[in-house]
Amino acid sequence: MKKHIVSSYDWELKRLNSTVTDMGYLAMEQIEASIDAMRKRDSKKAKQIVLDDQKIDNLEYEVANLSLRLLALRQPMALDLRNIVASLKISSDIERIADYASNIAERSPLLSSSKPIQLLTPSIIELGNLVSKMFKNIVEAYAKQDSLKAMQIWKSDVRVDKMYNKIMKNIISSMIKNQKSLNSHTHLLFMAKTLERLGDHSTNIAEDIYFLVNGKQYKKARPKG
Repeated sequence: MKKHIVSSYDWELKRLNSTVTDMGYLAMEQIEASIDAMRKRDSKKAKQIVLDDQKIDNLEYEVANLSLRLLALRQPMALDLRNIVASLKISSDIERIADYASNIAERSPLLSSSKPIQLLTPSIIELGNLVSKMFKNIVEAYAKQDSLKAMQIWKSDVRVDKMYNKIMKNIISSMIKNQKSLNSHTHLLFMAKTLERLGDHSTNIAEDIYFLVNGKQYKKARPKG
């Protein structure tokens, strides 16, 4: 009976981790799809991204239920307890990241085809590809509980910030010169900020992975570009 209980407990922990990982990969697909929808001005794909967000919300709910069950029935300690706490926090960040993907998708068809916007959009897509790769790596780091890889990704956020700052300056400069397309420029500003925030949530996850593996908070200040 004791062996059975331990085996069941291990299975529940693995199920928790796999559910969070599934959330991460699904959110990654949402990010990549939203960037593609932006590039193609694909309103049909954008609508599907918004609808698919519910799948991630459902998985977050499952993570919460699994975590509560483990806390109530298993009374976990040490690494197991950190695993549950980190999984709850990470699932919350992933859910928010998926929301960002939906926000980008909703605005993508609204971009005009005016020349200033055509010139600026590629830089937004480049930023999107950067944060998408960053998030993919952080999901893999969580799946393997690799704190070293997680902190390498944490440090890479400075590149996201530098690219974002450059994009913001270019958009504002273009807005001043092309005031007839202020609406489209505003959408670009929103998308750029959303992608920058996506990078910030990836660094949140990196810090949670470090806590999970090492049992202590990562105390260095976040690098900023």
